Amino acid sequence: MTLSALDENHPHLHASTYVAESAQIIGNVWLAAKSSVWFQSVLRGDSDQIVIGEEKNVQDVNICHVGPGSPLEVGARVTVWHRCILQGCKIDDDCLIGMGAILVDGV
Repeated sequence: MTLSALDENHPHLHASTYVAESAQIIGNVWLAAKSSVWFQSVLRGDSDQIVIGEEKNVQDVNICHVGPGSPLEVGARVTVWHRCILQGCKIDDDCLIGMGAILVDGV
């Protein structure tokens, strides 16, 4: 796993979080308890923050990003299936994001 600070922002992971070896967590990213980020997924909080709720599962090869003034907020008990793009959107609790979904600013 790669954990990288960006400027003065660095990832914050709960002790119970699992991050796969090839995943990258960069900048202002917060992962809550029992969350997981799987192989080749990238979470990059550069121009705003990414907040991931409890028991969230980001499966393989996902891109999670933000825009200026558009944080990415993902609720508890959410599963993001493979090859999704999430940018600057808000996802409520108890959701399933299907394979290949693209959700961008304002959703």
